Amino acid sequence: MDTILPPAHQTKYILNPNYATIVKQYIDKLLTTRFIKSIEEVTLLSSIVVVPKKNGKLKIYIDFRKLNADTKKDPYPLPFTNEVLNTIAMSKVYSFLNRYSRYHQISIAPKDKYKTTFVTD
Repeated sequence: MDTILPPAHQTKYILNPNYATIVKQYIDKLLTTRFIKSIEEVTLLSSIVVVPKKNGKLKIYIDFRKLNADTKKDPYPLPFTNEVLNTIAMSKVYSFLNRYSRYHQISIAPKDKYKTTFVTD
């Protein structure tokens, strides 16, 4: 039985002004490619976190810690990387397509999409 999570709004983090334009470009790209969409009403709300990497680039994350704390744990975790690599090691051909999408390739059930909302400037 699925239960609807109670409203859980995280405080919106104040972005460094230097990061704000980069985050806006990233969000605009995701909106244009239809990986995300804008909505009016939310019941769960997570914040964006920007992390500078050693190479000078920025990595943009959604802080789902509050959502994760309220989520039922999966009894079937993802396999370890070495198990996956051992599985494909003897293959003649394999491909890493759609590198741009990375995490966006994970399908979310329509009834659970409301849980992935986030806020930014």
